[in-house]
Amino acid sequence: MAQFTVNATRYDPYKTFMFRVKWDGQYVAGLSKMSALKRSTTPVVHRDGADPSRERKSPGVTKYEAVTLERGVTHDTAFEAWANLVHSVENPVALARFRKDLIVDVFNEAGQKVLSYTLERCWVSEFQALPAMDAANAAVAIESIKVELESWKRDTSVTEPAEA
Repeated sequence: MAQFTVNATRYDPYKTFMFRVKWDGQYVAGLSKMSALKRSTTPVVHRDGADPSRERKSPGVTKYEAVTLERGVTHDTAFEAWANLVHSVENPVALARFRKDLIVDVFNEAGQKVLSYTLERCWVSEFQALPAMDAANAAVAIESIKVELESWKRDTSVTEPAEA
């Protein structure tokens, strides 16, 4: 993969609607929304006997929050098929292939990939097949999955190309 140089003249932040999510080597069709990538580390508070007037803090357990993926309901069964690997009526737990690594790619206005994150060891903890139905509302039907993950990391080889 060719490494690009960073566009040092870019001032504007990237748009949140310029993204794609990939699993099993393919982009998920029609993804409309993804929740934030967030991690937090619990502080471990302790005191030092030589300095009893204040607390000391050090890092404890790091937790990666679940990510929710949403898209319009279509005939594509990818969300449901993945969710069914964790639970289905016929086979309550199919643990052989229920984990996937997901890739989140962010693009600039020119359609060039500028950021990429890998979400590691993901599995579906919630699946919403249909939203609440309302005949008086002209909204798109959205299905969603909540994905638990063990970590995520940024692909540092991907940067925005310098303007020509």
